[in-house]
Amino acid sequence: MDSKLALYIVKRLLLAIFTVFLIITITFFVMKAIPGGPFLSEKSPSPEVTAALEAKYGLDKPVFEQYITYLKDLLRGDFGPSIKNRGRQVIDLIMEGFAVSAKNGLIAACLAIVIGLVLGALAAVFHDSWIDKTIMVLSTAFVAIPSFVVATLLLLIFCITFPIFPANGNVSGGLVLPIISLSLSPMSYITRLTRSSMLDVLGQDYIRTARAKGVSNTKVIFKHALKNAVTPVITYVGPMIAYILTGSLVVEKVFAVPGLGDFFFSSITNRDYPMVMGTTIFLATLMVIMTLLSDICYKIFDPRVDLS
Repeated sequence: MDSKLALYIVKRLLLAIFTVFLIITITFFVMKAIPGGPFLSEKSPSPEVTAALEAKYGLDKPVFEQYITYLKDLLRGDFGPSIKNRGRQVIDLIMEGFAVSAKNGLIAACLAIVIGLVLGALAAVFHDSWIDKTIMVLSTAFVAIPSFVVATLLLLIFCITFPIFPANGNVSGGLVLPIISLSLSPMSYITRLTRSSMLDVLGQDYIRTARAKGVSNTKVIFKHALKNAVTPVITYVGPMIAYILTGSLVVEKVFAVPGLGDFFFSSITNRDYPMVMGTTIFLATLMVIMTLLSDICYKIFDPRVDLS
């Protein structure tokens, strides 16, 4: 491995660790600053029972002492017990929900990448034609519209007006609309990235030289142009996957998908602080890791990038 690349990876790794630490710290103290408590409800327990529960979960200790204890537990991979899901650990609930969210998210990401690359290449090849303008109008619209708005529209059209798909994501065929909802925005962004990069590559001297030598247009586009135009997309793929998984929280709620979003929203409603903190830290860490991997892959795929 190149020494500059190794040094760059070490620096980025240290920065990622510091970022995660900062996220953990901010999340912890923000949750502690929120008025109320996990045991307050319409049928709150007596002060004696509340005090016993706080002692059980360590909430009776000074905030800074709770913070140090929480950091020590995190180093062991322990997010603590869920307050509302008695007898369940937060990490177990996160993994259970994430298994569903990850499956849907990866399918949506693959769709977004494949279709986005194809549409972006088509828009660049047929530059300024009706094909290009149509693709650009649609991609601009779907980039601007949030995924939960798209999910609501798809629910109204394909589940209520024209009941083609079930509205419940927990039944057969119920994951089609959630996956489409998650893939449309990143697919549109990749389309725009690919088109812009392709137009730049198609204007390069080596492309004109290849065409002058009689290389077929198909070979020029797919072997030479598209290969070099993919580099900007690589930098977006990591954050995109994290975006899809975090954006799936709201979409899952719209379609009643039993994923991580279900646990996250119920934990907020129930004031299950360990679950809220665990989910937030887990998703934020995922975002940092995916961004780190995409930055490293960008350098590996394009050695011309100056790491200084």
